[in-house]
Amino acid sequence: MTTTAEGADEIVAPLDLLLVNSTKSFASRMVPNAAWARFGLSLAGQPVTVAERSAGLAKELALIAAGRSAREPKKGDFRFKDPAWSNNPLLNRIEQAYLAVSDLADQLYDDADLDWKDAEKMRFVLDNLIEGLSPTNNPFVSPLGWKAMIDTGGLSMVRGLKALAADMASKPRIPSMVDPKAYNVGETVATTKGTVVLRTRMFELIQYAPQTKQVREVPLLLVPPVINKFYIMDLAPGRSLVEHYVKGGQQVFAISWRNPSARHRDWGFDEYGKAIIDALDALQVITGADKANVFSTCSGGILTAMVMAHLFATGHGDRIAGLTFGVTVLDQSHAGFASALADRRAADAAIRTSASKGYLDGAAMAEMFAWLRPTDLVWRYVVNNYIQGRPPAAFDVLFWNADTTRMAAALHRDMVLMGLENKLVTPGAATMLGTPVDLSTVEADLYVLGGISDHICPWQATERSAALFGSKDNTYVLSTAGHIASLVNPPGNPKSSFRTAPVLQGQTPDEWFETAEKQSGSWWPHHLEWLDARSGAEVDAPSALGAPGFEPLAPAPGTYVLEK
Repeated sequence: MTTTAEGADEIVAPLDLLLVNSTKSFASRMVPNAAWARFGLSLAGQPVTVAERSAGLAKELALIAAGRSAREPKKGDFRFKDPAWSNNPLLNRIEQAYLAVSDLADQLYDDADLDWKDAEKMRFVLDNLIEGLSPTNNPFVSPLGWKAMIDTGGLSMVRGLKALAADMASKPRIPSMVDPKAYNVGETVATTKGTVVLRTRMFELIQYAPQTKQVREVPLLLVPPVINKFYIMDLAPGRSLVEHYVKGGQQVFAISWRNPSARHRDWGFDEYGKAIIDALDALQVITGADKANVFSTCSGGILTAMVMAHLFATGHGDRIAGLTFGVTVLDQSHAGFASALADRRAADAAIRTSASKGYLDGAAMAEMFAWLRPTDLVWRYVVNNYIQGRPPAAFDVLFWNADTTRMAAALHRDMVLMGLENKLVTPGAATMLGTPVDLSTVEADLYVLGGISDHICPWQATERSAALFGSKDNTYVLSTAGHIASLVNPPGNPKSSFRTAPVLQGQTPDEWFETAEKQSGSWWPHHLEWLDARSGAEVDAPSALGAPGFEPLAPAPGTYVLEK
């Protein structure tokens, strides 16, 4: 793990890693391979270093046994926060011994001095081994488990076993992070008022009801990821980007992708690109505006970028007033885990697997995602759900994350090969609707958002991606928090802040960071102000939603979002 500005952890797991390795089981990713062999050979070539490290561990274990060790968990490690770990002599020794062995493993990893590909592979393995063996995960040792069993008269053990059996019965075979009944789509999440004004085989287009007497003339189209449901943009009252924009006077439309099944296996880049253009065509008819602002996120941003290159190359770039990309990586060069693990053989195997089914299962991606952050996304829930026998807390973001979708086999293939070969960096290497993709031809005003601790789309990669466009007016914004929390970042959080500055050609991300202006609060008002400057005049809000040929079909959030 590399650490850069203000301790931002670049734990990288870009999209192509998830798409390739989600077709493998967790066990297969942990099986010894050539990287393990090179790790062992490197250490075997340093017998003195290994001996010194081992002697140091033996000395430390002796001090721990004698009760004279001062070893404590690192700052930010909350696994041992229960006072029993420090007050009980036996538990304290177990904790210190585990921490000493963990440090030895990290030291040997550094000593091995592997090339970056092997280093990333072994980091994944070691993280899962070290964190999985933590005594906090052991039901026979955990003070939290014993206290829960005493407090409930043993009922916590029964609940924990039931939860374990339920989670292991179906994919993803990881602890539940949220009760699937904690929220209802359309009732407690995705609640902003609106209506479906267009339904195709691939998507529903939602027009949201205005909440101001006047609205901006140029509409805003939201393009969500293709591997999650759209309502991360409309999460909950007070935490909804859609709500924020309509209250700010924007005319907001959102695409809700259909959850594909095996019969939709042929939906690839061109089909999804055509769908985005169909949505833009509908906006033009419904609002009467000849331009639109487009805000796309993550994998939806990849598709949107390619569509924009197609529009500008075919003389239709004047349809776009402004482009916003949220947590989107277009330049995959040396992106970390992705390039390290997603080699061509693995990619071909993943493509064959999804082709045989007709889709990539969203539950498999959720499992892969969880094991990339085992302490936060696996073991904390093992302790809570199984050892303590408690239900997971209700949290809207985790509910959305668990509401997974499939990915059509053709789109999976296109995404994997695009990321593996980093096609969007080279003009003409990729095509969209028959047009060679050259992002430098896209000259619309640009607003790009990254999250400082984003482990899916590291901010350095999103900043590099912004430089691919030919926009004369560009703004890069670096928000606090990670992949999702950087998006769901409503005003009112005193801990929130963001940095903003233009992206300059030839500038490194660290150079950008040093010149960026830091502002307190959420980036949402900043972006709304940016949109207003590119949304034309204020006009009277429409008295009814839709238009002839685009009559209301169903209330928001529509029907496709409910499909499993």
